[in-house]
Amino acid sequence: MLRVGICDDQVEARDALRFQLEKVLWEGREEIVYEFSTGENAVGWLKKHSGEIDLLFLDVEMKGISGMEAAEQIRTFDRELCIVFVTGYADYVFDGYKVNALDYVMKPAGTERLGEVLKRVREHIFDRRERTFVFKNPEGSYRLPLESISYFYSDKRKVNVVLAGKEERDASSFYGKLDEVEEQLDGMFVRIHQRYLVNPEHVSHIGGESVTVNGRKLPMSRNMKEEATVRLARAMLEGR
Repeated sequence: MLRVGICDDQVEARDALRFQLEKVLWEGREEIVYEFSTGENAVGWLKKHSGEIDLLFLDVEMKGISGMEAAEQIRTFDRELCIVFVTGYADYVFDGYKVNALDYVMKPAGTERLGEVLKRVREHIFDRRERTFVFKNPEGSYRLPLESISYFYSDKRKVNVVLAGKEERDASSFYGKLDEVEEQLDGMFVRIHQRYLVNPEHVSHIGGESVTVNGRKLPMSRNMKEEATVRLARAMLEGR
């Protein structure tokens, strides 16, 4: 599912872009879910709902804060959102690298150009999703790089996500089962206990009854010990 947002201070421009996008979006799998009339509104909403859209078409020339200024603010709290600038002036195109913009389109945007941009976006997001974990809870949607996750642990009906450098009390949680998380990660993390699923990249020591992950000892169950030890040892020897 590709979730798209449009930000432009002119209603006519938003309508025109939406009309053209709807011709090239994959029906049933991609949709325009939010529209913003100012850069301030986009920044404020995205800050509270990180991860709820995948792609933002952002007009450069807006009243209030410009699209470039909005992008700079967005990048202070979200490095993953795909940003595509929409502009009437080619002079702004070369500033996009400052905020890691994926692409740009010139007004008025045609379906051929939008199709090219969406192809790039799909490839970029597919590649990125192979290296991220996505979940949702009452606070919003999250997309976290796998390399930043130390381990998952279950507590009753919730799964907690512990990030590198963070304590368990700072973990984010969501309703789910650890078995489902393990299956989703397809062998990239190692199950050491009924309650713990660890990132091999963050394991510094394998003991007889425990595994040390970023300085924290986690219990390793007897029935999972053999397979977990082999997999973790292999990962440590391979440097991953």
